[in-house]
Amino acid sequence: MLSSSVLLFVLIGLALLFDYLNGFHDSSNIVATMISSRAMSPRQALSMSAVAHFAAPFLFGTAVAKTVGEEVVAPHSVTTEVIMAALLSAIVWNVLTWLLSIPSSSSHALVGGIVGAASLEAGPGVIRLDGLTKVVVALFFSPIAGLVVGYAFMKLVLFLVRGASPQVNLWFKRLQVVTALGLALSHGTNDAQKTMGIITMALVSSRYLSGFRVPWWVIGLSAGAIALGTASGGWRLIRTLGTKFYKIRPIHGFTTQAASAAVILGAALLGGPVSTTQVVSSAILGVGSGERVSKVRWGVAREIALAWLLTIPASAAMAALLYLGLSYVHIGQ
Repeated sequence: MLSSSVLLFVLIGLALLFDYLNGFHDSSNIVATMISSRAMSPRQALSMSAVAHFAAPFLFGTAVAKTVGEEVVAPHSVTTEVIMAALLSAIVWNVLTWLLSIPSSSSHALVGGIVGAASLEAGPGVIRLDGLTKVVVALFFSPIAGLVVGYAFMKLVLFLVRGASPQVNLWFKRLQVVTALGLALSHGTNDAQKTMGIITMALVSSRYLSGFRVPWWVIGLSAGAIALGTASGGWRLIRTLGTKFYKIRPIHGFTTQAASAAVILGAALLGGPVSTTQVVSSAILGVGSGERVSKVRWGVAREIALAWLLTIPASAAMAALLYLGLSYVHIGQ
């Protein structure tokens, strides 16, 4: 049996590992289109994205952290075993989908893990329906918003550049630096906060904090971990998003990034933990459809959508099994 202090360090370490894998897994969302359209080299794109990810959580508040850490399940159900099971489940799911080159949602995996483990700990009644509804609505409508906004942005851009010479592609390449920066800031704002919420849950559960407030050192650690993961780059998923839907040109990269950043940052400011993977993937589909519906390889989109649907139930079931194992060995007091 481990002491509470050692367990807290283990939990924080697992949370930061999840955060690193989140950045590693989701770096594809930020840089895939600009690399495929040759707007920036892979290393330049990943380095710029990493810096933006580190800065983002300090700039836009912690509304998402509060949603994940306080509003999904009742605080009394959040034990050491629950947090550890949720994190391990999300980590396993991220690694599995990365190995299969399937863009999946770290957000779905984490929320599913929390719900699955907490429900087994204290029963389904601990689920806070208002908070879970906010999460599910954000996760469900964000890809639809990405698709619609991507389609609309593409139609608008095509209208504005009608009759332009091929030189306009140079402008789209340069503009992608701005839109990629905005997308990286929005992703860092939304996704790093999920780890902040988990670490703060652990601090409250261990009674190191009397109430749910995110300390500055938690923000710094979470921002650093996701930035490091982003800089490492998940090349398997970069290839999936950058090449398998259709051939991405500078106009697609610019429009996808602008649409995705608008949806993700808007959700982050409202406290909705959206899936960057879903938003960017659906924005790529929307942008391609805005040019020509037949342009998109919809079979690839169906495979990714199936993974999205499976993520929450699969991670919840995995977390429940992990919780049983952790409870059996009595890791905590």
